[in-house]
Amino acid sequence: MNPNINLPNALTVLRVASLPFFIWFLYQKEQAYHIAALVLFSLASITDFIDGYLARKWKQETEFGKFLDPLADKIIVVGCFTTFIFLHEQIELWMVILIIGRDMLITTLRYLAIRLGKSIRTTMLGKVKTAFQMGAIILILIFFILVSSNKRILINEVYQSGKLAGMTVFGIASENAVAFVKVWQENGAPGWNELVFGLGGFVPYFGMLLTTLITVLSGIRYLVSNREVIRYSSIRRAFGKNGN
Repeated sequence: MNPNINLPNALTVLRVASLPFFIWFLYQKEQAYHIAALVLFSLASITDFIDGYLARKWKQETEFGKFLDPLADKIIVVGCFTTFIFLHEQIELWMVILIIGRDMLITTLRYLAIRLGKSIRTTMLGKVKTAFQMGAIILILIFFILVSSNKRILINEVYQSGKLAGMTVFGIASENAVAFVKVWQENGAPGWNELVFGLGGFVPYFGMLLTTLITVLSGIRYLVSNREVIRYSSIRRAFGKNGN
Protein backbone atom coordinates (compact mmCIF):
# COMPACT_ATOMS: atom_id res chain seq x y z
CA MET A 1 0.00 0.00 0.00
CA ASN A 2 1.24 3.47 -0.85
CA PRO A 3 2.48 5.07 2.42
CA ASN A 4 1.32 8.49 1.19
CA ILE A 5 -2.29 7.31 1.33
CA ASN A 6 -3.21 7.85 4.98
CA LEU A 7 -5.64 9.92 7.06
CA PRO A 8 -3.26 12.80 7.90
CA ASN A 9 -2.44 13.35 4.21
CA ALA A 10 -6.12 12.99 3.30
CA LEU A 11 -7.01 15.75 5.78
CA THR A 12 -4.35 17.98 4.22
CA VAL A 13 -5.74 17.36 0.72
CA LEU A 14 -9.28 18.07 1.94
CA ARG A 15 -8.04 21.34 3.41
CA VAL A 16 -6.90 22.48 -0.02
CA ALA A 17 -10.05 21.14 -1.67
CA SER A 18 -12.20 23.27 0.65
CA LEU A 19 -10.88 26.55 -0.81
CA PRO A 20 -13.19 26.69 -3.90
CA PHE A 21 -16.21 26.12 -1.66
CA PHE A 22 -15.01 28.86 0.70
CA ILE A 23 -14.73 31.34 -2.17
CA TRP A 24 -18.14 30.36 -3.56
CA PHE A 25 -19.77 30.83 -0.14
CA LEU A 26 -18.36 34.35 0.16
CA TYR A 27 -19.75 35.42 -3.20
CA GLN A 28 -23.29 34.49 -2.17
CA LYS A 29 -25.54 37.22 -0.78
CA GLU A 30 -27.23 35.25 1.99
CA GLN A 31 -25.70 35.50 5.46
CA ALA A 32 -25.99 31.72 5.94
CA TYR A 33 -23.38 31.19 3.23
CA HIS A 34 -21.00 33.65 4.90
CA ILE A 35 -21.39 31.79 8.18
CA ALA A 36 -20.66 28.58 6.27
CA ALA A 37 -17.46 30.18 4.92
CA LEU A 38 -16.34 31.01 8.46
CA VAL A 39 -17.14 27.50 9.69
CA LEU A 40 -15.32 25.95 6.72
CA PHE A 41 -12.23 28.07 7.28
CA SER A 42 -12.28 27.27 11.01
CA LEU A 43 -12.50 23.55 10.27
CA ALA A 44 -9.64 23.84 7.78
CA SER A 45 -7.54 25.61 10.42
CA ILE A 46 -8.30 22.90 12.98
CA THR A 47 -7.32 20.11 10.59
CA ASP A 48 -3.98 21.89 10.17
CA PHE A 49 -3.19 20.90 13.75
CA ILE A 50 -4.92 17.52 13.64
CA ASP A 51 -3.15 16.11 10.57
CA GLY A 52 0.30 16.90 11.97
CA TYR A 53 -0.61 15.45 15.37
CA LEU A 54 -2.00 12.25 13.87
CA ALA A 55 0.98 11.83 11.55
CA ARG A 56 3.38 12.02 14.49
CA LYS A 57 1.25 9.88 16.81
CA TRP A 58 0.61 7.13 14.27
CA LYS A 59 4.13 7.41 12.79
CA GLN A 60 2.67 8.19 9.37
CA GLU A 61 4.90 11.14 8.51
CA THR A 62 5.83 11.08 4.82
CA GLU A 63 7.89 13.31 2.56
CA PHE A 64 4.72 14.03 0.60
CA GLY A 65 2.94 15.13 3.77
CA LYS A 66 5.86 17.28 4.89
CA PHE A 67 5.83 19.01 1.51
CA LEU A 68 2.06 19.36 1.16
CA ASP A 69 1.18 20.49 4.69
CA PRO A 70 2.92 23.92 4.63
CA LEU A 71 1.97 24.32 0.96
CA ALA A 72 -1.70 23.74 1.84
CA ASP A 73 -1.53 26.49 4.47
CA LYS A 74 -0.08 28.93 1.96
CA ILE A 75 -2.67 28.05 -0.70
CA ILE A 76 -5.54 28.65 1.72
CA VAL A 77 -4.17 31.90 3.13
CA VAL A 78 -3.34 33.32 -0.30
CA GLY A 79 -6.71 32.17 -1.66
CA CYS A 80 -8.58 33.86 1.18
CA PHE A 81 -6.70 37.17 0.95
CA THR A 82 -6.94 37.24 -2.84
CA THR A 83 -10.71 36.75 -2.61
CA PHE A 84 -10.95 39.60 -0.11
CA ILE A 85 -9.31 41.96 -2.62
CA PHE A 86 -12.36 41.61 -4.88
CA LEU A 87 -14.89 41.90 -2.05
CA HIS A 88 -13.33 44.53 0.24
CA GLU A 89 -12.02 47.89 -0.92
CA GLN A 90 -10.05 48.01 2.34
CA ILE A 91 -7.83 45.09 1.34
CA GLU A 92 -5.08 46.39 -0.93
CA LEU A 93 -3.25 44.47 -3.63
CA TRP A 94 0.21 45.37 -2.31
CA MET A 95 -0.62 43.72 1.01
CA VAL A 96 -1.45 40.40 -0.64
CA ILE A 97 1.59 40.68 -2.96
CA LEU A 98 3.90 41.07 0.05
CA ILE A 99 2.30 38.09 1.79
CA ILE A 100 2.61 35.95 -1.35
CA GLY A 101 6.16 37.20 -1.95
CA ARG A 102 7.21 36.28 1.58
CA ASP A 103 5.79 32.78 1.24
CA MET A 104 7.43 32.26 -2.17
CA LEU A 105 10.76 33.42 -0.76
CA ILE A 106 10.59 31.08 2.22
CA THR A 107 9.43 28.16 0.05
CA THR A 108 12.45 28.75 -2.23
CA LEU A 109 14.73 28.84 0.81
CA ARG A 110 13.28 25.54 2.06
CA TYR A 111 13.90 24.01 -1.37
CA LEU A 112 17.50 25.21 -1.37
CA ALA A 113 18.04 23.79 2.10
CA ILE A 114 16.72 20.39 1.00
CA ARG A 115 18.98 20.42 -2.06
CA LEU A 116 21.96 21.31 0.11
CA GLY A 117 21.12 18.85 2.85
CA LYS A 118 20.80 21.68 5.37
CA SER A 119 18.19 22.19 8.07
CA ILE A 120 16.02 25.30 8.23
CA ARG A 121 15.68 27.25 11.44
CA THR A 122 12.14 28.22 12.32
CA THR A 123 11.44 31.34 14.35
CA MET A 124 8.83 32.27 16.92
CA LEU A 125 7.92 35.25 14.77
CA GLY A 126 6.91 32.81 12.03
CA LYS A 127 4.34 31.28 14.36
CA VAL A 128 3.15 34.75 15.34
CA LYS A 129 2.79 35.55 11.64
CA THR A 130 0.62 32.49 11.10
CA ALA A 131 -1.57 33.42 14.07
CA PHE A 132 -2.02 36.96 12.75
CA GLN A 133 -2.87 35.76 9.25
CA MET A 134 -5.48 33.32 10.53
CA GLY A 135 -6.77 35.98 12.92
CA ALA A 136 -7.05 38.57 10.15
CA ILE A 137 -9.03 36.17 7.95
CA ILE A 138 -11.40 35.31 10.80
CA LEU A 139 -11.77 39.01 11.70
CA ILE A 140 -12.68 39.95 8.14
CA LEU A 141 -15.10 37.02 7.91
CA ILE A 142 -16.80 38.05 11.16
CA PHE A 143 -17.36 41.57 9.85
CA PHE A 144 -18.51 40.06 6.57
CA ILE A 145 -21.19 38.24 8.56
CA LEU A 146 -22.16 41.03 10.95
CA VAL A 147 -22.27 43.90 8.45
CA SER A 148 -25.23 43.61 6.11
CA SER A 149 -24.74 43.43 2.36
CA ASN A 150 -26.14 46.95 1.84
CA LYS A 151 -23.85 48.45 4.47
CA ARG A 152 -20.83 46.65 3.04
CA ILE A 153 -21.66 48.28 -0.28
CA LEU A 154 -21.78 51.68 1.45
CA ILE A 155 -18.39 51.09 3.09
CA ASN A 156 -16.87 50.07 -0.25
CA GLU A 157 -18.37 53.16 -1.90
CA VAL A 158 -16.74 55.39 0.74
CA TYR A 159 -13.36 53.86 -0.12
CA GLN A 160 -13.98 54.07 -3.86
CA SER A 161 -14.93 57.77 -3.58
CA GLY A 162 -11.89 58.48 -1.44
CA LYS A 163 -9.57 56.79 -3.93
CA LEU A 164 -11.08 58.81 -6.79
CA ALA A 165 -10.44 61.96 -4.73
CA GLY A 166 -6.76 61.01 -4.48
CA MET A 167 -6.78 59.67 -0.93
CA THR A 168 -4.86 56.61 0.18
CA VAL A 169 -6.67 53.67 1.71
CA PHE A 170 -4.75 54.33 4.92
CA GLY A 171 -6.06 57.91 4.92
CA ILE A 172 -9.65 56.80 4.33
CA ALA A 173 -9.48 54.18 7.08
CA SER A 174 -7.94 56.73 9.46
CA GLU A 175 -10.70 59.23 8.70
CA ASN A 176 -13.33 56.56 9.32
CA ALA A 177 -11.70 55.70 12.64
CA VAL A 178 -11.54 59.35 13.74
CA ALA A 179 -15.16 59.92 12.70
CA PHE A 180 -16.25 56.82 14.63
CA VAL A 181 -14.49 57.98 17.82
CA LYS A 182 -15.87 61.50 17.42
CA VAL A 183 -19.45 60.26 17.08
CA TRP A 184 -18.97 58.03 20.13
CA GLN A 185 -17.68 60.97 22.19
CA GLU A 186 -20.45 63.32 21.11
CA ASN A 187 -23.45 60.94 21.14
CA GLY A 188 -22.37 58.24 23.56
CA ALA A 189 -22.06 54.54 22.89
CA PRO A 190 -23.75 53.61 19.59
CA GLY A 191 -26.26 50.81 19.17
CA TRP A 192 -25.14 47.38 18.00
CA ASN A 193 -25.81 47.97 14.30
CA GLU A 194 -24.10 51.37 14.35
CA LEU A 195 -21.18 49.92 16.31
CA VAL A 196 -20.60 47.10 13.84
CA PHE A 197 -21.05 49.42 10.84
CA GLY A 198 -18.61 51.99 12.29
CA LEU A 199 -15.95 49.44 13.18
CA GLY A 200 -16.43 47.74 9.80
CA GLY A 201 -15.27 50.94 8.14
CA PHE A 202 -11.67 50.67 9.37
CA VAL A 203 -10.95 47.59 11.55
CA PRO A 204 -10.51 45.14 8.60
CA TYR A 205 -7.98 47.51 7.01
CA PHE A 206 -5.85 48.02 10.10
CA GLY A 207 -6.06 44.32 10.95
CA MET A 208 -4.79 43.48 7.48
CA LEU A 209 -2.12 46.20 7.63
CA LEU A 210 -0.74 44.85 10.91
CA THR A 211 -0.80 41.32 9.54
CA THR A 212 1.14 42.40 6.45
CA LEU A 213 3.80 44.16 8.54
CA ILE A 214 4.23 41.10 10.80
CA THR A 215 4.45 38.87 7.71
CA VAL A 216 7.22 41.00 6.20
CA LEU A 217 9.12 41.17 9.50
CA SER A 218 8.88 37.39 9.90
CA GLY A 219 10.27 36.96 6.39
CA ILE A 220 13.24 39.19 7.16
CA ARG A 221 13.82 37.37 10.43
CA TYR A 222 13.65 34.03 8.61
CA LEU A 223 16.28 35.14 6.11
CA VAL A 224 18.58 36.41 8.85
CA SER A 225 18.23 33.19 10.86
CA ASN A 226 19.01 31.09 7.78
CA ARG A 227 21.67 33.29 6.20
CA GLU A 228 24.14 30.40 6.30
CA VAL A 229 21.93 28.43 3.91
CA ILE A 230 21.84 31.39 1.52
CA ARG A 231 25.59 31.90 1.81
CA TYR A 232 26.34 28.21 1.27
CA SER A 233 24.00 28.13 -1.73
CA SER A 234 25.80 31.15 -3.25
CA ILE A 235 29.19 29.49 -2.76
CA ARG A 236 27.99 26.24 -4.33
CA ARG A 237 26.55 28.15 -7.28
CA ALA A 238 29.78 30.11 -7.75
CA PHE A 239 31.92 26.97 -7.73
CA GLY A 240 29.49 25.29 -10.09
CA LYS A 241 29.87 28.13 -12.57
CA ASN A 242 33.65 28.04 -12.27
CA GLY A 243 33.60 24.30 -12.78
CA ASN A 244 31.79 24.75 -16.05
